[in-house]
Amino acid sequence: MHYRISSTNPSSRLLEVDFLLTAISSSTVDLQLPAWRPGRYEIQNFAKNIQRFEIFDQTGKPLAFQKITKDRWRVQTEGVSELVARYTYYSNTINAGTSYADDRLLYINPVNLCLFTDDRLQEECTLELTIPDDWQVACGMKQTASNILTASDFYELVDCPLIASPDLQHLPYEIDNTVFHVWINGNIKPDWERIRHDFSRFSETQIRLFGEFPEKDYHFLTLILPTAHYHGVEHRNSTMLVLGPNDEGEGLYTDLLGVSSHELFHTWNIIRIRPTELLPYDFTRETYFTTCFVAEGVTTYYGDLLLRRANVFTDAAYWKELQVLLKRHFEPSGRSFQSLTESSWDLWLDGYDKGVPNRKVSVYYKGATVALILDLHIRRKWNHARSLDDVMRIMWERFGKPFVGYTLEDYRAITEEVAGEPLGWYYERCIFGNEPLEPLLNEYLAFVGLQLEYDATDLVSAPSVLLVQHDDKAGLQNRHQWLGVQP
Repeated sequence: MHYRISSTNPSSRLLEVDFLLTAISSSTVDLQLPAWRPGRYEIQNFAKNIQRFEIFDQTGKPLAFQKITKDRWRVQTEGVSELVARYTYYSNTINAGTSYADDRLLYINPVNLCLFTDDRLQEECTLELTIPDDWQVACGMKQTASNILTASDFYELVDCPLIASPDLQHLPYEIDNTVFHVWINGNIKPDWERIRHDFSRFSETQIRLFGEFPEKDYHFLTLILPTAHYHGVEHRNSTMLVLGPNDEGEGLYTDLLGVSSHELFHTWNIIRIRPTELLPYDFTRETYFTTCFVAEGVTTYYGDLLLRRANVFTDAAYWKELQVLLKRHFEPSGRSFQSLTESSWDLWLDGYDKGVPNRKVSVYYKGATVALILDLHIRRKWNHARSLDDVMRIMWERFGKPFVGYTLEDYRAITEEVAGEPLGWYYERCIFGNEPLEPLLNEYLAFVGLQLEYDATDLVSAPSVLLVQHDDKAGLQNRHQWLGVQP
């Protein structure tokens, strides 16, 4: 399967795509466009962005076809060995999961606009870009020529976004045998020495937690915009980041660190340590699963925590981010009716919308809150000799490294194995239940000299959350152990 993408009139925001399919031996071929993308579990209907759609044989003769679903076309191919689907894709939105073109940028998420056939997902794919000779290309795919990228199969293709531009800024750094690349496109002058120092530290800290890195290289693909943005999406050996505004200074850099650490942790947790329901991805329909609190909640918990362990964040910077995380759960949804497993299942319904008040919880923020409770419970019982780190290492060894899917029961069994006891109370209260978590959380925060407080007495009115430090000697010692820093 071969794809050619160009943008001959960038101001129109139209991308021109040619999809070449060879070695056809059947009388009909179904061409499918993905309906959603990994990392965002909602139907996005990319087909709505297709403006013009035509199909030809190898001689240029039009082929008969019929649209049989909203994003699937059946082509009459009897006697034809090759076909070309030629279409235009409207790309007028920039976030970390879209595609976009202007006169100095070609930004592509292949999952938006690359067709596939069901029985050839395992075949090699090539992606050819029609771009000027002086443009650079940043992507996790292998570059076989200046403008041609190669993927081992369709799954790799759609897990490798790209930025092509004459304005790309680039910094490589190396940890063990992995080369990391920071790519930045935008109207800023990065402090490359600071980026090298901080990114090296948190990358190494994450690698030490798991013991190894799953890829030979990794790319932080970053678009900095003049307007407010904060979005990142994980991929096989890269992450796509869109941040702004470009004049925000220190706040922009803090956002860059936070989202980069979060997305890098995903290289293990969801890219490889993946729920069984998502192996392999089915791009045609919803794929329901109950464990997004592991995929996103645990990752959200570790994203900022590992920046503190790496001494990239100070205590004050980490407390600020932790307080924001807790506010985002307890203030809008601390009294919501759904459990974490119910809200994970309903991601496909309204997980990314504001939705009905007090209905759902965030798999990110409540998921991170209950990950904190579990980590501190294990640490308190074992005097820090065991922790959630051990859970994630075992998940990597048993499920991520061999790349086999895990179930909710698998995750529960490993947490109980590490805790050395049944955790029925934890799962009933934190995962399957919907009770308010302030008393339970404060029981464990006290272990590390912290407390969650409110600045009002009426909890029903969702007052503001405050994270308060109580520096008793035992709490301070446990806090240092938890954060992995020297007193």
